Amino acid sequence: MLDVSDEVRAEIGDEEADRLLAGETAPGSYDCTSCRTPGDSEQERTSTVLFIGDETAVLAFAHAGCLPSQVVQVTEEQLRGAVKSITGDTVDLEPDKVVPEQAVLGVTSGLVLIAGELHPALVVEPTAPIARPGNTTGTGDDFLPLLVEQGFLPLTELSAVPPVLHGWSVLLAVGRLHAVLQPGSNGGQPVAWWQAHQPLQVTEGWRAAANKHQQVLMFAAPVGSIGRQPREDLLRDALDKAAANGQLVAAALPLAGT
Repeated sequence: MLDVSDEVRAEIGDEEADRLLAGETAPGSYDCTSCRTPGDSEQERTSTVLFIGDETAVLAFAHAGCLPSQVVQVTEEQLRGAVKSITGDTVDLEPDKVVPEQAVLGVTSGLVLIAGELHPALVVEPTAPIARPGNTTGTGDDFLPLLVEQGFLPLTELSAVPPVLHGWSVLLAVGRLHAVLQPGSNGGQPVAWWQAHQPLQVTEGWRAAANKHQQVLMFAAPVGSIGRQPREDLLRDALDKAAANGQLVAAALPLAGT
């Protein structure tokens, strides 16, 4: 049930990768490095995520539905922050050397019922607070304000489809989710705001709804407000709660591809 990508294999070597896949060094139970909830590599598909710093590396594990197997480049100080996050160990750092943890955007696909009709949705939740570019202190979480500045709309309830955000789009190719695109600088070509390391599978129902509406609803919430929900009804409950707490922004993004 363990996935070791070619990228991770190249870093850890064939011998270690084969030992992982054979179960010799597989984690068994673990806390997902993306959503922080428990996982079991013997019972569900699990991704290996390799954090590489300047001098050291840490192998972590995530639900395959949260993150694909990938290599994440971080600074040595950020890696120590990741170790603290993964293991719960206390890491002593000088106050002026504490840096924000490297945030990864967790993306979940699901169908959301609005006004009696099912809509394809992507729910985006980072694994750590997002600091505004240039914020060297790393304090606060500017994830939602940054998206509002891009045109996403704060929601207090999911009673209507949010307006279309032109210039942004969701890229599907050969029935798989590849990226969320945002406008390029100075009117240039769109660039990836989020890109899947490996194209993500979506359900037939989700793809059919996307093709029907020719758009995808994107919901975004700060770290800790949604979590990894195994069923769409639980995902909807989490979205409703986040909206009621003023922790949800959304937009309808045109569909690019099929």
